[in-house]
Amino acid sequence: MLDLGIVIVNYNTRDLLRTCLETVYASEGSVSFEVCVVDNNSTDGSAAMVAETFPQVRLIANPDNRGYPAANNQGLRAFGFPDASDAPRFALLLNPDTELPPYALREMVAFMDGHPDAGVAGPKLVRRDGSLDLACRRSFPSPEVAFYRLVGLSRLFPRSRRFGRYNLTYLDPDQVSEVDAVVGAFMMIRREAIRQVGLMDESFFMYGEDLDWCYRIKAAGWRVYYNPAVTVLHIKRASSRRNPRARVEFWRAMTIFYRKHYADQTPLPVHLLIETTLRLRTALESIRLRDGSGRRER
Repeated sequence: MLDLGIVIVNYNTRDLLRTCLETVYASEGSVSFEVCVVDNNSTDGSAAMVAETFPQVRLIANPDNRGYPAANNQGLRAFGFPDASDAPRFALLLNPDTELPPYALREMVAFMDGHPDAGVAGPKLVRRDGSLDLACRRSFPSPEVAFYRLVGLSRLFPRSRRFGRYNLTYLDPDQVSEVDAVVGAFMMIRREAIRQVGLMDESFFMYGEDLDWCYRIKAAGWRVYYNPAVTVLHIKRASSRRNPRARVEFWRAMTIFYRKHYADQTPLPVHLLIETTLRLRTALESIRLRDGSGRRER
């Protein structure tokens, strides 16, 4: 039985993917693993590069862009998740814009083995300049937490345990912490947790699915940990948040997450305010996307 089934979803990141895979296969230690790359109809030759350079990789080449959670689920199913008895002990979701140190897989598996209550764990992610990627440890975006983020209180008071919850900026970045969620750029999940809650929710497209999965796993009684003993480079190309389509998908994902996990427990006046805000932001970004497309066509 494998220790790890590694799933990498790729879309037009050929060169980053190559480097990511090189670092994965340079891993040290006795951790047994296989890699599945799911390519979402890239046009930059990513799939051909994988087939030629990394023949040991399981390659799934989709004829269209199926989104992040659906593609991850394809890779997870290729390893037998959620139900096969011979599925790897852990799944690892990995972004192609990450670079792993040689010890990363060994130490993260050891961490999971040393924390049997852990359903999910993620490492410390850093940017090229060495700064912390704040998304690597998060609280769930409850109405209260999201409000503090939206009005800027989380930025004004990052050390506050009340206002700094969105990215948990009040926590010591060099201490192991139990958190609500880690980011899907490097997310290790226990097989039994996946078996209990199922795969990712495919109603999301490119945001929110990792938060939702962590929410469901925590609700099932597991814990989610941030483990800074492992540091992984997360390159994060030019921020996708500046992409109009990405902004539409972000607000769409927040709408799905809110309706799925918070709407039923929110007082009606607050619920109506949240729904109005979410719809307006999604509509605004959709208009920007449409207008931008129109300008390019002209």
